[in-house]
Amino acid sequence: MCGIVGYVGSQRAVPIILEGLKRLEYRGYDSAGLAVYCDDDTLAVRRASGKLRNLEDVLRMDPVDGRYGLGHTRWATHGRPTEENAHPHRDCTGDIVVVHNGIVENFLPLKEQLQREGHVFKTETDTEVIAHLVEKFFEGNLEQAVRTAVRELRGVFALSVLSRRDPNKIVAAREGPPVVIGLGDGEYFVASDVPAILSHTRDMFFLSDGDIAILTPEGVHLTDFNGRTVKRLVQHVLWDPIMAEKGGYKHFMLKEIFEQPRAVRDTMLGRVGQETGRIFLDEMDITAKQFQAFREVKIVACGTSWHAALAGKFMIEKLARMPVEVDYGSEFRYRDPIVNSDALTVVISQSGETADTLAAQREARNKGSKTLAICNVVGSMITREAAGTIYTHAGPEIGVASTKAFTCQLTALTILSLYLGQMRGHLDEQKSKCLVQELLRLPGKLEAILAGDAQFEELGRKLFRATDFLFLGRGIHFPIALEGALKLKEISYIHAEGYPAGEMKHGPNALIDEKLPVVVIATREKGNTESELLYEKTLSNIQEVKAREGHVVAVTTEGDDEVRKVADDVIEIPATPDVLAPILEIVPLQLLAYHIAVRRGCDVDQPRNLAKSVTVE
Repeated sequence: MCGIVGYVGSQRAVPIILEGLKRLEYRGYDSAGLAVYCDDDTLAVRRASGKLRNLEDVLRMDPVDGRYGLGHTRWATHGRPTEENAHPHRDCTGDIVVVHNGIVENFLPLKEQLQREGHVFKTETDTEVIAHLVEKFFEGNLEQAVRTAVRELRGVFALSVLSRRDPNKIVAAREGPPVVIGLGDGEYFVASDVPAILSHTRDMFFLSDGDIAILTPEGVHLTDFNGRTVKRLVQHVLWDPIMAEKGGYKHFMLKEIFEQPRAVRDTMLGRVGQETGRIFLDEMDITAKQFQAFREVKIVACGTSWHAALAGKFMIEKLARMPVEVDYGSEFRYRDPIVNSDALTVVISQSGETADTLAAQREARNKGSKTLAICNVVGSMITREAAGTIYTHAGPEIGVASTKAFTCQLTALTILSLYLGQMRGHLDEQKSKCLVQELLRLPGKLEAILAGDAQFEELGRKLFRATDFLFLGRGIHFPIALEGALKLKEISYIHAEGYPAGEMKHGPNALIDEKLPVVVIATREKGNTESELLYEKTLSNIQEVKAREGHVVAVTTEGDDEVRKVADDVIEIPATPDVLAPILEIVPLQLLAYHIAVRRGCDVDQPRNLAKSVTVE
């Protein structure tokens, strides 16, 4: 959640650190600070509560300069979001500073012990304990002091440390939240996410849990917590730094919504055979024979990824005829789940560092299950621990509310469903070929939806004063109702609920009146008996809403006149098979949420109290 940026090299450190922190603003934060080893051999710290511009004001009034240092954006967990509690934190001597993401679960007993030993604490944070521990164990070698200190900590942490008494060195450690190391030409970087350093280098690697990195102007040395040398594979990140900029759009979220045709197309590249309909999943430590032998699928995810997982359940059960169970990452490991080698466990995470999903993955592996990751970040922890990965080639997603990552996850789940169906003999060549051809048409259909953005802006103008929304869908469309409701509540702060349309009589009908907008997903695949049946039932649900004077916004298939007769507002999307429809259906709901939030004056890219990556429980 919080952001870390560190630099050591020959350039001025402060501009590089500030630039990196700005690129991490999407993660959410409420204070910021930096520490720099200055040219006069002093260690200067500057901090401010609130946004980065406040820190920049502090630096204008009281500048610092040096060639290596650390920066941090903090999201308060222990202690209020004040300047005093902002990172970096010092030890008693002022010679050691620490920035930290995560939670030190045993900080209270550690703090009490350190106080008995004479250490004086100045903040309410758990992080300050780390600075004092490093001071306690420091005997002239910073990395050895950090190694000893981290063995005292319980919880999860990503931290970076520097010391005035062991100069020209940054020591970083990981046990949980992500840490990425960037390799430049005579300069080296540490960060909590790729975009922070992408404008300086594309060669980087992630630390694994239990790793310590020592960065000096001469290079990077890696060890484990016991001091043994380790190696990590260097990745060449293909993201263009320009991809992380707004590109002329008012907000990152809007840019990312409009990038979805490209992102979905890139996620399919090299994985589908247009002429044969065959699916290709390479670099898997799961054989075709093992795919055929799995008896069930477990899918684990959080937030938006969980909604993708729920849609994936419908896809896999339809195309591969395998039973699928969908779990929240935060619940999975706490109920002693029944999972074994007969199950394929699919873990979905945009960042590949989501703490709950990672813990669930490890639980499944410990019980003998092969795990397959669907992820957007090459080299992230979840991908390293998986037996195989389907990468979503969305590129960097800066807006907190996920958009293009979600549609790419749906695309990856479609590819997996097709592959399982083929491996298990439930999809013949003709059916596979038809579905693959329809899949390949989706980017063009997404472009057609986006070309009608003015309609969603007008609809947002009509509905932005509403205080509540209800989203309804049936079958595979129900997860999209959930995701549509989540997008609206995330960025506009309007209370919104997603519900199975068939459950209206079991509670939601009590909420409906003339003030309640009800968004209903009422698409259909003509000629598909099951789809036609659900469509007819959804029409009945719309009539129920209208009988109670609710305002109906219907998402329907192009050319459908039946819905138009009863709905107040109609959003049309191009026709596509039911199993692919979610990839199209969500885009109008993203645009509707966006325009409502803008009309209400909300911070679309950084909604309050939310962060992009949830790397602690």
